[in-house]
Amino acid sequence: MKEQGQQPNQKLPLQGAGGARVIISGGGTGGHIFPAIAIANALKKMDPATEILFVGASGRMEMEKVPAAGYRIIGLEIQGIQRGSIVKNLMFPVKLVKSVFKALQIIRDFKPDACVGVGGYASGPLLYAASIKEIPYLIQEQNSYAGKTNKWLGKKARKICVAFDGMDKFFPGADIIKTGNPIRRESVDIAGKQREALESFKLSATKKTILVTGGSLGARTLNNSIKAGLDQLIAADVQVIWQTGKFYYKNLIAELGENYHPNVCIREFVNRMDLAYAAADVIISRAGAGTIAELCVIKKPVILVPSPNVAEDHQTKNALALVQEHAAVFIADRDAEAKLVDKAIALLNDRHEQKILGDNIGKLAMPNADEVIAKEVIQITINN
Repeated sequence: MKEQGQQPNQKLPLQGAGGARVIISGGGTGGHIFPAIAIANALKKMDPATEILFVGASGRMEMEKVPAAGYRIIGLEIQGIQRGSIVKNLMFPVKLVKSVFKALQIIRDFKPDACVGVGGYASGPLLYAASIKEIPYLIQEQNSYAGKTNKWLGKKARKICVAFDGMDKFFPGADIIKTGNPIRRESVDIAGKQREALESFKLSATKKTILVTGGSLGARTLNNSIKAGLDQLIAADVQVIWQTGKFYYKNLIAELGENYHPNVCIREFVNRMDLAYAAADVIISRAGAGTIAELCVIKKPVILVPSPNVAEDHQTKNALALVQEHAAVFIADRDAEAKLVDKAIALLNDRHEQKILGDNIGKLAMPNADEVIAKEVIQITINN
């Protein structure tokens, strides 16, 4: 392993001259979409003549986020396997076949030089279609445990860009390159921003601060754990930036009130993650691969509470990969309500452990992943 808005049925005219033509497929969550956009931006920075088309899943987040970033996207009528629901899965085979045929049509119209799969529902049909049409493709595997689709598609991939060691148990070793996961650069630009950050959240510079983030949708376990431990946090005179997510914010505000306590800043969503990261002494988070990539660059002590509700328990495996390096604290989802706040307060009071965790997670940072992956994509188009 080496280290280092389009209408669905509208044909795509060939545009530009001289640049590579690249399809980037996948999405479903911010953890897939933001890295995909970062790769696209890096490709355009290297060569503005590069033509990029995104392929996502209709009705998913990418259909909004990608056009907002300035790129065209076509949606496939594809879904994932719905665990525990036979009825919801009845249409999966039909949607899968239709998505592959539509992906073949997209490839015929756009004539890509290479394709990139970042994970998510649309990635499988598009890369499978690319293999049928003998279009070279690259897989960006974000997690420490590869999913079944990527393992299967990896057999014919020109390159598999990974973020964790030991991925040769899933993919051909000669095709793997350790690049890390692309990050939102604006989110990790925290240098010299602590005062501005604390002021923006109306918090004190003389008190210790915990950031709790469960992603844009929120995390029930994290929210329940913080709610259960509010009295402890207030008694310890600890400040909390509590990003609840849109699914939980209204109920929590209705229960606690908008101005629950001066030490507790409750937000549905944090638009300026750089300020949230800058303000924090300790960070509590889920263990999505994209979030971990940012946390490595931030270099602050982290408590990870992996979501148990993701395919093949990816987040637990991601978190344990850091724990093995003494780069994060792990608390299982089932234990969080009883243990999380106690552990967070203890860590806030242990400067030595904070420094060890911050130093070790920083050693894992790969801040230029987007550029490294983009170079691999360009190399594929040259060698094709």
